[in-house]
Order: sequence, then C-alpha cells, then structure tokens
Amino acid sequence: MFSDFTIIGSGINGLLTARELIKAGATITIIEKNQFGKEASWAGGGILLPLYPWRQAQAITELVKISIKLYPNLNTELLSHTGIDPEWTQCGLFITKNPDLKLATNWCEDNLFTCLPGTEVQLQAFNTDALNPIWLPEIAQTRNPYLLAALLQELKSKKVVFLEHCSLQNIHTANNQIETITTTHGKKAVNQIILTTGAWTGELWQHLFGTSQMNIPEIYPVKGQMLLFDAKPDLLPHMILDDGRYLIPRRDGKILAGSTVETAGFEKQATSDAKQQLYNFATRLFPVLADFPVTHHWAGLRPGTQHGIPYIDKHPEITNLYINAGHFRNGLAMGPASAKLLTDLILNQPTSIDPAPYQLSAQH
Repeated sequence: MFSDFTIIGSGINGLLTARELIKAGATITIIEKNQFGKEASWAGGGILLPLYPWRQAQAITELVKISIKLYPNLNTELLSHTGIDPEWTQCGLFITKNPDLKLATNWCEDNLFTCLPGTEVQLQAFNTDALNPIWLPEIAQTRNPYLLAALLQELKSKKVVFLEHCSLQNIHTANNQIETITTTHGKKAVNQIILTTGAWTGELWQHLFGTSQMNIPEIYPVKGQMLLFDAKPDLLPHMILDDGRYLIPRRDGKILAGSTVETAGFEKQATSDAKQQLYNFATRLFPVLADFPVTHHWAGLRPGTQHGIPYIDKHPEITNLYINAGHFRNGLAMGPASAKLLTDLILNQPTSIDPAPYQLSAQH
C-alpha cells in the first residue's frame, strides 16, 4: 500500500513536514533526487534569526517567532530519540553596524526580543567600524548537519520510506488529482504530494505543469559559499554579524564564516575568489582567526523568492498537491512553523497565523 503522503525533497522543510504529519498518524514516503538532507539546509549556517529581521517582511517574522519557540523542545526530543545532538545553542548574536537602529529596537520591542546596546568590552576582540552595535542575547543557532542527521534517523525509526537518488520526472493527473508519478525508480501511485524542493521548485513546477499553468511559484537558485575554521572552543563566545556577513562558533570550537549571495543558476561549485573574500572578511573582523587553518569550503543553492517569503499552500486546482518551499536564507529559522502551518492546512485545522501571505496567489 502506498503512503498517505509523498514528499518530494528532503531538506529541513521536507523533514519537518514529514514529522508533523507523522504526529497526525500519517504514513510518509520521501523522495530525494540527490543525497538526503545535503542541499541548502545542510550548507547554511544555522542562525535561528534572519539577518537584520527588521528589514524583512512581516510574513517572515511571523514564522520565525513561532519557530524560535519550538526549537528547544525539538532539540530535546531529537536528542532523546536518536542520541544525536543538534546543538541548539543560545549563544546570542552581536550586530556591529545598525544605521537603522530605531527600526531594529522597535522590531525587537514589538516582537519581544531583548535588545541591548553593544559595549566596548564586546567590541575589543573585533576589528570593525562599529555603528550603533546591538546585542541580542536570546538568539540561538543549531548545527544544521546534526539537526538533519537527527531528523533523518528519527523519521527512519518511524517507518518513513526513503528513496534516495530518485528524481521526479512526470505526473499523471485525472479529475484534478495526481494519480501517479514517474520517477527514475519507475512509476508510483500516490495519495497526496507535497513539494519541498527548495531551489529547484520553480524549474520543476514548470517542467511538470508547463508555463501555461497558473500560479507558478517564482523560486530560483541563489548560491551561497561558506568557510570553516578549525579553531578552539570558546575562542568566539557568540555569533557576530558585520556588514551582512557573519561568524558562527560551534561548540567544538569550529567557526563558520559566511556567506556570499550569488546568482549563478544551478551551478554550485565553490570558487577561489569567494574563498579569499570570506577569508579576508573573517580574519579582518576577528584577527585571531588567522592563527587557525581553514578546513572546509563549500557552496549551496538557496531557494530565492523576490521578498524571501515562502510558498506554503494547497494548490487551488489540483486537490492533492501542496507546497512548502521558497524560504531563501531562512529555511531553518522558519522551518518548524512552516511545517506546522502546512500540516494545519492539509488537515483543515485552525492555523496559528494568517496563511494568506504564503499562498501561491500572493506576491512573494
């Protein structure tokens, strides 16, 4: 018997959506064209807040606020069930330059985030021309590769069926429903389909439905590159954001430096120019990093939309098709709430936030 839901894509939003539906008693198959959990969700930094959230749409803030509250329990449950610690860590975020200080402090006040003035002591270790620095002590991070590994292990223990290196090639519809899908593993009957296909969603949608299909999600790839320094524990006590780039300290001392924002189609090769840019940024801002080696450099493709607002919706015509994609740089920060919203829509339950901004017909 085929599953209640077939989820296409195994990034953070696919895995969290599966987790929510399992809680409701559903059976799940997850299909992934590459390796499970190895695209943008793995490649990002894991800051559980958008960069400069006061410059983002309110629809992003609504999902972030809910997700932030859900993360501590999510981390505890995953660690308990799998033995893998996603390393949710409330280390705080220091932002060095805030020309829009009033906007920032108003946003923090309106959304109940503690916002304190940055101090000279906090600035001592850094080389930057600070402007209205602020300290957000409640902001946390998660170690996204560990989070994805824990989710995969938990879902496998819940009898989720995983099909890796399996690409969706075509669909067959009848009576406004998808009845079967054709994949590189053959033809499969389906009950309900959820697209959590990240940066590939717009291209896949046009391939499946054609350009005449109304409500095409405008989702496109945006490349980002990162570096990893093999530093020592407690060298950097908190996350720091400076001129749109950041450093993130992991518990074991490793420090991430990111990231670039590049429009390069689906090309995701890491480049020497970006590596040098990130290295220069990191060692200028935090000079002690020059004493430590760079051990990893990688790139990923974010699912961009015009305003960074994801699509979380039922299809208006195809009655068994849903979407949860287009989170740009904030898939982790919005993930738990996005999964909950889509599950509530699928199950016809009341939603905790207004679903209208995330509809396929909305401007993203």
